[in-house]
Amino acid sequence: MPTEHVFPEAGAKAAAAAQEFEGEKMSLSMGPSHPSTHGVLRLQMEIDGEVLTKAEPILGYLHRGDEKIAENMTYNQFVPYTDRLDYLAPLANNVAYAIAVEKLANLEIPPRCQAIRVICCELARISSHLMGLGAYGIDVGAWTVFLYSFTEREKLYRLFEELTGARFTTSYTRIGGVSRDVPEGWTDRVNAFCDQFLPILEEILRLLTRNKIFTDRTVDIGVISKDDAVAYGLTGPNLRGSGVALDLRKDKPYSGYEQYEFDVPVGTKGDCYDRYLVRGEEMRQSVRIIKQAVAKFPGGDWYAKDAKKIFAPPKDKVLSSMEELIHNFMIVTEGPLIPPGEVYFEAENPKGILGFYIVSKGGGVPWRLKIRSPSFCNLSILPKVCVGAMISDVVSILGSFDFVMGECDR
Repeated sequence: MPTEHVFPEAGAKAAAAAQEFEGEKMSLSMGPSHPSTHGVLRLQMEIDGEVLTKAEPILGYLHRGDEKIAENMTYNQFVPYTDRLDYLAPLANNVAYAIAVEKLANLEIPPRCQAIRVICCELARISSHLMGLGAYGIDVGAWTVFLYSFTEREKLYRLFEELTGARFTTSYTRIGGVSRDVPEGWTDRVNAFCDQFLPILEEILRLLTRNKIFTDRTVDIGVISKDDAVAYGLTGPNLRGSGVALDLRKDKPYSGYEQYEFDVPVGTKGDCYDRYLVRGEEMRQSVRIIKQAVAKFPGGDWYAKDAKKIFAPPKDKVLSSMEELIHNFMIVTEGPLIPPGEVYFEAENPKGILGFYIVSKGGGVPWRLKIRSPSFCNLSILPKVCVGAMISDVVSILGSFDFVMGECDR
């Protein structure tokens, strides 16, 4: 019969030691190399036991000087750099930047090009939210969701490759249009993807929405009030999760968004669970927008033909006309001729409001360019929302923010 060893004096010593150190705080660094920080974010925490008393986000590990690079490149040469901002939605970044420059040049974009851009932006939103959802599932212990979401993203990447020639960094948009028209039958394949995606999305969401482990880790965790969300400059699903129905596609429509019917989902509590629910519903609404855009897909030009000094001529004309060859050479070497002035444009990207402020002194290169990155602004509330949370809750809070350090650090 085994003998039980009991050491009452050891328990008493441990209790005495714990009482002696009660109230003492410890500094703990989470990141920048950590699977739950979704990139090179470092969170410097002060903890009292398991509870955070202070949290300071330390940024800049992925800083590349994008804004200064833009001032040394022609407008079209900077398009690939916008891919590397929120690299989960490069198509949407391209569009936001191009529209800013086009407003500066006072360009009118034809309906077909606008429809192509809307479809691209909404496909990018679905792809980005699927990535956020899959990673969030892993953060809180749900592996299957990741496999489902990445299977669907692979289908999207095939559509992106067919349209742009690239899967990840697409560089598809140009100032004044897009780099090429949609391939024959592409919109039908987009429609087919949407039809098969909706039931799969419902299955993915069923894995989490009533999952006891998931709700325990997200409900009433990381609560952000409506006033705090506005005061800290939160945008996108993080703002709408706190009950603020701000969506630029509705409030300040661009690219013809006013033609489409869709709803703006909002939360009630502003916790991690609400932010998850908002993203799930946003994917349903994106499918709704895409199907409308495909159904009324217009004919005509996919670039602004009147933009003679801005959009490069078609390649067949470049090879057959001296005037078009010179025109193409000037745009490639000196950049599109943008008039002097300044402009600020912001678009409703998957992570929130992505803004571009551009100052031009004329010519093909911006004099100044500033990027308003939603992830940077969204992370500003971390020092407030993390205080009082457990260390394990920090993982849930960070995952619910769905940020990308590429655009945060720029």
